[in-house]
Amino acid sequence: MRLVKKNLKIKFVIYILIVTFLSAFIGAESEGAATVASSNDVTILAKMIHGEARGEPYIGQVAVGAVIMNRVKHKNFPNTIYGVCFQPGAFDAVRDGQYYQNPSPTAIRAARDAINGYDPTGGALYYWNPATATSRWIWSRKIITQIGKHVFGI
Repeated sequence: MRLVKKNLKIKFVIYILIVTFLSAFIGAESEGAATVASSNDVTILAKMIHGEARGEPYIGQVAVGAVIMNRVKHKNFPNTIYGVCFQPGAFDAVRDGQYYQNPSPTAIRAARDAINGYDPTGGALYYWNPATATSRWIWSRKIITQIGKHVFGI
């Protein structure tokens, strides 16, 4: 009887070790591919996408969200969606109040895609509309791609 209990304990310990190892392995594989986000993060990002890219094609809306997510992951920016979106002077939609409008269903879907790692910009940290940009500094950024009316750069 003692031998049976000992074998069960050993099997249980082995089981726990395997589960722990697999959990760590699976977690490590998914790191960087997607970000864990709350429903509040989705709302904040969707409102920013709506305010900044309303009227752009869907991929352009995802691209704006991807820039924000790229900033969250970059050492030179705040490490939260809220922190990036409300960094002083970073986005016109906050300054002019468009951020505070209700986001469209398309903006919500684009926010989810951006949070889940879809990045049509190729890693851009900035975007701007060449027809309306007045900052001389923004033009010093290297342009990666153009999607809709926005160009995306690093």
